[in-house]
Amino acid sequence: MDLTAERHSVPLSDGNHIPLLGLGTYGDPRTTPIGTVLECVKLAIDVGYRHFDGALVYFNEHEVGQAIREKIADGTVQRKDIFYCGKLWNTFHPPELVRQALERTLKALKLDYVDLYIVELPMAFKPGKEFYPIDQDGKHIYHHTDLCATWEALEACKDAGLVKSLGVSNFNRRQLELLLNKPGLKHRPVSNQVECHPYFTQPKLLEYCRQNDIVIVGYCPIGSSRDASWVNVKCPPLLEDELLVSIGKKYKKSTAQVALRFNAQRGVVVIPKSFSPERIKHNFQIFDFSLTAEEMKAIEALNKNIRFVELLIRTSPHHYARKTTFSLFQHRWSDHPEYPFHEDY
Repeated sequence: MDLTAERHSVPLSDGNHIPLLGLGTYGDPRTTPIGTVLECVKLAIDVGYRHFDGALVYFNEHEVGQAIREKIADGTVQRKDIFYCGKLWNTFHPPELVRQALERTLKALKLDYVDLYIVELPMAFKPGKEFYPIDQDGKHIYHHTDLCATWEALEACKDAGLVKSLGVSNFNRRQLELLLNKPGLKHRPVSNQVECHPYFTQPKLLEYCRQNDIVIVGYCPIGSSRDASWVNVKCPPLLEDELLVSIGKKYKKSTAQVALRFNAQRGVVVIPKSFSPERIKHNFQIFDFSLTAEEMKAIEALNKNIRFVELLIRTSPHHYARKTTFSLFQHRWSDHPEYPFHEDY
């Protein structure tokens, strides 16, 4: 694949294109200073980024939108140059709430449409004002959801011109099949955003998605922070891997750049998040070298089926009465009654 800083988009099954390298914009609203995301997105556009991954529950889409609009106003980019991905949160799965959620994102961004809108998780919380509803015992309150009905509401949003492409996130094969086999399917999911990096290469899911013209978008492509509240800190640090270090020395690149290049070179979109100006620039510098076939195979062999991202939340009363490790990003949902799937892809 011939990739350059100016041309590194890949086609989606609906005729649109997605840049292989994007910037993740999540920031803890309790600790991220106001204006941080605004300045980082503006810098990223100047650096060359054209793909931005956000969500309503990041509580910063207004800053992302302002940055995009300011760079359009100063002539750096046009709206058609920017690819923005938004997400449908768990409390908006009922069909009558789907468009409301998307319109909240559009209002925050002050844009007419988003390029990609994805179902963030294949499960639902109780609808309402609280994004993380809990009961009196501090347990999350789940809600019955019909993914096919939710998807039909998303299709209507696409038909209305509010979104260019539709996708999903954290879906396993069985959940993807629910949509792909839905009677009367009008718009197929074009992407599936999941954790993906050299220690978790997702070979089975990647192959299945390729067979069905679904692009994998990889979050945590260079590992993650060591925040014990949502990261499995027992996992070995990806960026200290000896093979990645040695390959980086060969090309005078960092292990992060090697890890990003690895996924991009095999057609996996990467969305590293950083609010460091230097790292934002650094992560974009992956288009002036390429890995050999032997190096790609060696990195693929690093797969340890390690997931960095996990969250500890309590199951609701109609589930098990105990605290469990409920990984929102495990693609199996074994604790959720509507998704008793046990496949790992």
